[in-house]
Amino acid sequence: MAVQRVEAAVAVTLSGAFKALADPVRLQLMSMIASAPGGEVCVCDLTPAFEVSDSTISHHLKVLREAGLVDAERRASWVYYRPRPELMRQLSTLLSPDA
Repeated sequence: MAVQRVEAAVAVTLSGAFKALADPVRLQLMSMIASAPGGEVCVCDLTPAFEVSDSTISHHLKVLREAGLVDAERRASWVYYRPRPELMRQLSTLLSPDA
């Protein structure tokens, strides 16, 4: 159960994150990133898991970044993604009846 009402500014941020996660591919990508061993995953490991083009995966990852759900870091030719735990905690608090 939420402890207090969500303020308007926070609601805007959280609604953008929920909107980003409303796509099945993005939800799967987020799941893969959040559960990655070591806390991050290379785009080279994400792309083969889907039957869509590399550019489509790039678009979905951009949406997740813009929503504040993941951070990205370029290393040589690859980009590594890691979840942003604070926003994920806020989302989970709203969804968890025991919070």
